[in-house]
Amino acid sequence: AHLAALVLARGGSKGIPLKNIKLLAGVPLIGWVLRAATDAGVFHSIWVSTDHDEIEKVAKQFGAQVHRRSPEVSQDSSTSLEAIREFLNHHHEVDIVGNIQATSPCLHPSDLIKVADMIQKEGFDSVFSVVRRHQFRWSEVKKGENKMTEPQNLNPAKRYRRQDWPGELYENGSFYFAKRHLIEKGYLQGGKMAYYEMRAEHSVDIDIDIDWPIAEQRVLSFGYFGKEPLKEVKLLVCSIDGCLTNGRIYVTEDQKEMVSYDYRDIVGVDLLKKRGIQVRLISERDCSKTLSAMQLGCIAKVYTADKLQVLEDWQKDMGLSWKEVAYLGNEESDVECLKKAGMSGVPADACAVAQKAAGYICKSNGGCGAVREFAEHIFLLLEKVNSARKQ
Repeated sequence: AHLAALVLARGGSKGIPLKNIKLLAGVPLIGWVLRAATDAGVFHSIWVSTDHDEIEKVAKQFGAQVHRRSPEVSQDSSTSLEAIREFLNHHHEVDIVGNIQATSPCLHPSDLIKVADMIQKEGFDSVFSVVRRHQFRWSEVKKGENKMTEPQNLNPAKRYRRQDWPGELYENGSFYFAKRHLIEKGYLQGGKMAYYEMRAEHSVDIDIDIDWPIAEQRVLSFGYFGKEPLKEVKLLVCSIDGCLTNGRIYVTEDQKEMVSYDYRDIVGVDLLKKRGIQVRLISERDCSKTLSAMQLGCIAKVYTADKLQVLEDWQKDMGLSWKEVAYLGNEESDVECLKKAGMSGVPADACAVAQKAAGYICKSNGGCGAVREFAEHIFLLLEKVNSARKQ
């Protein structure tokens, strides 16, 4: 049976414009679930259904195929079921649809693997995700009604302690798997039906977590970052022009060059050093005088035609695995380095091919705090590494 992952990502969003591709912890929102679906290895095909060119571009960057949905199922009033049925009408090879919500960035491949087994091996027709909550419910009293509220799932005279009450199961919206015959009849849940209980910390819904910074913290703590476990970063290599500086060169009347940089980035370099992370700099042009004036005290390689060769030499000399190397670049000449490094980032104004190769896209431009921001990102991920070690 052909099992297809399908992510619905309409361009229109009344709350947050183009929310599905807005950067969350440096990764487009939709990228988190596409990464999990790809690494699960259980889908015969992975699709994004969209009506928007920019969403299509991001989906393809993450390896998904794109179904261009019609205007009829792209309205504010359109339902998920309508969009899924249209997809099936165009893809007769698909037998089972795993509808994954783009707004669930803490989804892990292990969850998808188990659900695929429930559908394909245990014979369920539909499986959906739930989360366990320990919340007491009370009846609603509308304004102006002369009524008392009533308990819905508790006895106020004998309130349960959390450890004595199993709680209740609620849909968390992360995914809905269903066989074709059910969907064609107008159901996402039906037939031989089962739920899959997800861990509470993985049940992050951006539709509910309106505060984006809070959602980012949740993702950094509980999100899925790839097949290989994160390792502690020991080396950050930063491109000078366009990352440490804004890439502009000012020439005085006496033909002296001047560049500008942000003091926050200098602080970022110092913080990395204090955490035991070595910082090295690289440039295609000869900017020795600039580096001397900045007094960073970092090893640098300038006027180099092959950044990747320099990076490989440093990595080998220090005896590091690629997972222990971070790289911040912004140009086409940085792409291969970005792909090799275990942690990679680019400023917000980096070129398109560099952004595509990077694992993290800063909110700050080059020379305007991008180094400091990337340093903070590294520190957050190091906290995740240390937390995993303790567990």
